[in-house]
Order: sequence, then structure tokens, then C-alpha cells
Amino acid sequence: MSETLPLIDRVRVVGPYRLRLWFSDGQVGEWSFDRLATDERPVALAFREPGFFEQVFLDFGALTWPNGYDLSPVALYDDMAAAGVLKVESAAA
Repeated sequence: MSETLPLIDRVRVVGPYRLRLWFSDGQVGEWSFDRLATDERPVALAFREPGFFEQVFLDFGALTWPNGYDLSPVALYDDMAAAGVLKVESAAA
């Protein structure tokens, strides 16, 4: 029996450091990435500029930024599911 890991099919910036994510299993939710703006690691310093955060794109189902920083779609899915923010989007949405 094989279980497919969720990937991100679509992403939209909905506010400062906030994204709406559509996952491959039909689940949808919004998530705050505020922590990126205060992350002290050198690879994350670019996120202090909100305009850089908004340059997010998808690379093989993962959130990615121009500096190569990426986030695991599986970890995001798990965090969002645990927080109760994922739901199946209705056809009218």
C-alpha cells in the first residue's frame, strides 16, 4: 500500500508574511510565516524585506524563494493539519 505525500499545487500571498496554500490532496489553508522576518540565520536575512517574501514560487511542490530557501510541503501540511487550519475547499470557493 502506497501513500502519496502532499505537495503544494498552488500558492497565493494573502497578507504580510501570510500565504494561502492548496495541497495536492484537496486541502486548503492559510498560514503565517512571520517567523521568517526574525530568523537570524544568514540564509533567512532576505526575509526581513516583505517584498522578498512575496517572491515565493513553487518548485516541485515546495515553497521556494529566489535565494534557494525552501520549505518542506510535508512539514507544512503536518503543522497546518495539527493547527486545524486545513479544509477541503468547496467548488464555489
